[in-house]
Amino acid sequence: MTWWASADDDEEPEFDESSVRVRPNRKGNKPRTKTRPEHENALTGRILSVDRGRYTVMLDEDLPSERRVTAARASELRKHAVVTGDRVDIVGDTTGAEGSLARLVRIVPRVTLLRRSADDTDAVERVIVANADQMLIVVAAANPEPRIRLVDRYLVAAYDAGVSPILCITKTDLADPAGFLHNFAGLDLPVFQSRDDAMPLAEISAALIGHDTVFVGHSGVGKSTLVNALVPDAHRAVGVVNTVTGRGRHTSSSTISLRLETDAGRGWVIDTPGVRSFGLGHINTDNILKAFTDLAAIAEKCPRGCTHLPNSPDCAINEAVAAGKLGDTGKARLDSLQRLLATFAAVPAH
Repeated sequence: MTWWASADDDEEPEFDESSVRVRPNRKGNKPRTKTRPEHENALTGRILSVDRGRYTVMLDEDLPSERRVTAARASELRKHAVVTGDRVDIVGDTTGAEGSLARLVRIVPRVTLLRRSADDTDAVERVIVANADQMLIVVAAANPEPRIRLVDRYLVAAYDAGVSPILCITKTDLADPAGFLHNFAGLDLPVFQSRDDAMPLAEISAALIGHDTVFVGHSGVGKSTLVNALVPDAHRAVGVVNTVTGRGRHTSSSTISLRLETDAGRGWVIDTPGVRSFGLGHINTDNILKAFTDLAAIAEKCPRGCTHLPNSPDCAINEAVAAGKLGDTGKARLDSLQRLLATFAAVPAH
């Protein structure tokens, strides 16, 4: 009996395996498999910059064979973000010759990951940089005016990421920064002060040696000017502040790693585009207190579930500040903490 037997026949049609049509592989390739090659001979490098799907990777860092290679992501990494500062494994043409293209096949586990969101209600994170261990927060004493809350947000993001913050206040020839710095007196926060005619480059460089330091700051505060002074061949674009709005113009449009070279050693400066806002929608609000180490120790005496807000009953921090136990800086530090906590208290749960 064949498979085209008449429907009037009493017997059920019989099927033969040889009668089943097998769809050919149109591309002529072997069937796909979930098993990926191990890439045991892959080389590990540092992502210096990302530009429209092409990654500049440094191989053999600090060796005579050091070179920069252009790479593209392998298909298995198409759903994984690769950012400046990542350590990655690459295969293929790793010579770095003009026109060559290597393949990025693996991301080395990250030590730190600095993130931000568009605003506090946005749970979608935007990765800024990977594997940085320091954050240099650049703020101007004037023109544009320093923003306490923005610095608070940088601090929260740094502590949440496990990154040590440093503060550099520029344009101190235009205004006395003492009042602004008073808000952060309670933190163990290294501070550098800079004038247009006298930058403390030696002191700042010394703090950057042996570290991967991400530079962040509001547009127009002089961040790119500082980067160019520390790394003369950086050639980062420098803008001016609008005299009407008091705002700086965005100049640096990409994140890039630049090597700092000094007689005492080397370090990495990771320059980022200037921002006017820094959303923390992705951060666990329980970690906000980590940015205020002086208050965190007192908070250990707070009752469980304490919000540390002004109306929080039996809050040890509120009581300590009211009693004057934290000195002149206590009230300012508590106000800064409560500003952030109040912001998140009004944000709907994700």
